[in-house]
Amino acid sequence: MTQTDLPDGEPERVRRRRSRPRHGSGSGGGTATATKPSTRKRISFWFGCGLILAGLAILCWVAWQFWGTNWQSHKRQGEVRQAIEKGWGDGQDVVRTDFGNATAILHVPRFGKDYAIPVLEGSSDEVLAAGVGHMEDTGEPGQVGNYVLAGHRVTHGEPFAEFPELEAGDKVVVETRAATYTYVLDTGGEDLIIPFTQTWVLDPKPVNPRSGGTQPPAEAGDQLITLLTCSEIFHTDNRSVVFGHLVETTPTNG
Repeated sequence: MTQTDLPDGEPERVRRRRSRPRHGSGSGGGTATATKPSTRKRISFWFGCGLILAGLAILCWVAWQFWGTNWQSHKRQGEVRQAIEKGWGDGQDVVRTDFGNATAILHVPRFGKDYAIPVLEGSSDEVLAAGVGHMEDTGEPGQVGNYVLAGHRVTHGEPFAEFPELEAGDKVVVETRAATYTYVLDTGGEDLIIPFTQTWVLDPKPVNPRSGGTQPPAEAGDQLITLLTCSEIFHTDNRSVVFGHLVETTPTNG
């Protein structure tokens, strides 16, 4: 604050206002404080977008697993059934398809009168996405030995979705070009659950190593069938297993 002399000699006080630094000038401190919040907002925005996209990707994957793979597998099953019918008409016992060699059609009345799932040789992902698989080095349908079939319980057509509903006494019918074989189950769908590492269920004459455990009855004979699938609807290393035995063979006419 300074003084100036008025004409009559009285001093006058004059206020001088201090100028304020403009934004973006001077040492740059103002620039830093102005840009940091903006940078944080941009980072937060793109991080949020990334989370949303990741969530959508997961939802799409789940939708594909539970609905997309079923749609795709049902289409493949239909194609294989058509190939089997044509191949059998041409006298082929084993029909080559885009998904593997097909040898039979599985019928399980418990699963509905229209249940007809192609049986392909092996247990690869491609085979199990087009029907049920005849496990390698196990018996042939209707013959002495253990005819073992594996299938998905959920996704990829889920041919064994209702596996826990199976009961002792249910029929399982295997249709081939030469004959139709009817088996009767000796155990139910919830009677036996084992780790996938236990392979005794694939033996020609399965014997449960656990004393008192579920196994085919002694009177079942030597012509057996075994069905197996995942024991839970989500990923698990355990398998649900049912055993049955042959009761009837009906040769195909012609």
